[in-house]
Amino acid sequence: MLPVIALVGRPNVGKSTLFNYLTRSREALVADIPGLTRDRQYGRIQHGMRPCLVVDTGGIADDAEGIESISRKQVQIALNEANLVVFMVDAREGISASDKVIADSLRKLGKPILLVTNKVDGIDAPTATAEFHSLALGEPILLAASHGRGVPALLEKINQLLPSAAELIDDEGARKGIGIAVIGRPNVGKSTLVNRILGEERVIVFDQPGTTRDSVYIPFEREGKQFTLIDTAGMRRRSRIAETIEKFSVIKALQAIDKAHVVIYLIDASEGVTDQDAHLLGLVLEAGRTLIIGLNKWDGLTTEQKDKVKRQIELKLPFVDFAEKHPISALHGSGVGKLFDVVHSLFESAMVNLSTSTLNRILKEATDAHQPPMVQNRRIKLKYAHQGGRNPPVIIVHGVQTEALPLSYHRYLTNYFRERLQLAGTPLRLEFKTTANPFQGKKNTLTERQVQKRQRLFKHVKKKNG
Repeated sequence: MLPVIALVGRPNVGKSTLFNYLTRSREALVADIPGLTRDRQYGRIQHGMRPCLVVDTGGIADDAEGIESISRKQVQIALNEANLVVFMVDAREGISASDKVIADSLRKLGKPILLVTNKVDGIDAPTATAEFHSLALGEPILLAASHGRGVPALLEKINQLLPSAAELIDDEGARKGIGIAVIGRPNVGKSTLVNRILGEERVIVFDQPGTTRDSVYIPFEREGKQFTLIDTAGMRRRSRIAETIEKFSVIKALQAIDKAHVVIYLIDASEGVTDQDAHLLGLVLEAGRTLIIGLNKWDGLTTEQKDKVKRQIELKLPFVDFAEKHPISALHGSGVGKLFDVVHSLFESAMVNLSTSTLNRILKEATDAHQPPMVQNRRIKLKYAHQGGRNPPVIIVHGVQTEALPLSYHRYLTNYFRERLQLAGTPLRLEFKTTANPFQGKKNTLTERQVQKRQRLFKHVKKKNG
């Protein structure tokens, strides 16, 4: 289960700026306007620590009325779900009555809290932040979120306070066999597909978006193999989410993706591929899960409509070209058997063991066919490769000047490895490491004989020039 970190505080203290820095994205709107964030924003921390979700919340104002009141309810939901709370304050404005009220309410949660004083750049930070000790939330962490100053110290503290993986395991965590998450937009037929696979009415099906509110974990056995099927709540654009409970379901769906080995992403073929489908598939790709795209309600389409959907997939979803595409009808069962039969083979692709000799041979073939480019009159050298992880498969390539390797060559190598290894339905990640020069920074000390020889040569040169 992915741990959840909630960013809370008054309006305009820099929560969205920190969110964008941690997730390496621009998902959250940032401007010098108090109260710009109304809804919760969620993402994965992308700064080298263990996987976790971070939630950006709207600012907590004193006079919460109208839309501000709704925003405050969203903050409370985020706090209830969070394993760790990051309370942000403004070092330039100093402590306020609102900060004290928020601190009092946070202490009642009984959850780990980190006090972060933001906007310390250009001021005497220790003096400016001294008054925040009165909040009794521990030593404030000094931060300049817009520049990333203080973020490593914050991440270190977060790592120390987050619960361990063992503490996060709940009843759902005791699943057996291959985990299969069924995700997609609301009302595309996820629960219908789950019931069709199981052969019984296991989850509620109703012709209304948002019927499923939480992730449902269903262990079962098929042909002697153990599986856990996860039916998730539909995820839609935040502007169309009216009920707070449905917004809460998005976190559950993201955690389900992380728990799964294989993700079946369901698209309503009668509606075509939407921008929201592309966004949600990006979340699956970010999690590195094996992917099957199920084109539901395919049997009701004309030949012209089917061709249109295929073109939309090519245009809007080129970043998941590795995914298996299966036309199905969850209601009538056509294609569902083939969809499930491929799950086990895709799981094997994600969990494959790759020998170092095989990877080095493929790397040599790839570089012989197309050499890495030159950088500052020096050729980038890729020396050897080995496996660095599974689900998804990770290949670590060692070389010289790898940090300068262009993205186009990175894509070339990824496609070459995938084709040669015949990996089906799973993303492949390549990580590059530059081999350290053992002589860098070391001065070459001459022996006594070399010094004498050098002096004789200098004398010879002086006589010749004289």
